[in-house]
Amino acid sequence: MDLTTVYCDLDDFYCDFFYEGPQDRLLGPRRVRQRSTSLSPSELMTILVMFHQSQGYRNFKGYYKEQVLGRWHREFPDAPSYTRVVQLLPRVLWPLAHYLGSRRGEVSGISFVDSTPLQVCDNARIHSNKVFRGLAQRGKSSTGWFFGFKLHLIINDHGDLLGVRLTPGNVDDRLPVPEMANGLFGDRGYISQALRDTLKQQGVELITKLRKNMKPKLLKLVDKILLRKRTLIETVNDQLKNICQIEHTRHRNPINAFVHLIAGLVAYTWQEKRPALSWTREEEEILNAHKQLICI
Repeated sequence: MDLTTVYCDLDDFYCDFFYEGPQDRLLGPRRVRQRSTSLSPSELMTILVMFHQSQGYRNFKGYYKEQVLGRWHREFPDAPSYTRVVQLLPRVLWPLAHYLGSRRGEVSGISFVDSTPLQVCDNARIHSNKVFRGLAQRGKSSTGWFFGFKLHLIINDHGDLLGVRLTPGNVDDRLPVPEMANGLFGDRGYISQALRDTLKQQGVELITKLRKNMKPKLLKLVDKILLRKRTLIETVNDQLKNICQIEHTRHRNPINAFVHLIAGLVAYTWQEKRPALSWTREEEEILNAHKQLICI
């Protein structure tokens, strides 16, 4: 990612951005004086997005002090101290959230849905965690129990984000799907006749694999092929966590944690090479034949 390109795009968006969000609620019950700062919101958002694509740094403090205050001193000559930047992060929560919405991909007719856990602390420290008290919940994933949130994603066959939802860790994977749906392939955790019926009313077909205790069901060959390709969204989840660093347990403020989460998702949309489906010659022939049948 190029620093100038990202900044120009963010600055153009922010110049046209106007949304009166519940900023007073985010800052707490007591009034906080909104001091002016030499760092513009566009610059702050650019720094956050660039951090979540910097694979050489694992914490924002080291990145800000070495990269921004050091190597990028010419680009950000009036950058404040790290402590002051941390205080400014809540100001860009709403602009970043709306900017992420503007970075959505195009619906291609093939979409994949999945959820991934975001752990906010070690299980042994759940009872002593105060940062996310009342927000995070215990949940269970395929890898075991965790305390935190679930990030629900829908992507297209090019790896672009189509829908994003954040819920507590104990929320059923199927609940956010009707609000996010665009035509889906999911894993066995999304099996539900009620969900199928709800999505069918929206003109969306949900296709999942069968559980072992379910009766055999005939699937179209094209659906079988696409279900095998569902690992694409697992790759996206892996990149979000290991490259864009959307998950860690060092947060000291829930609002700042959400700011970093959104910045990590935005950073993913700026990746030059995102995971995408690849097809063999036989698979392409089957897909083309299926498209011809639909047209007829």
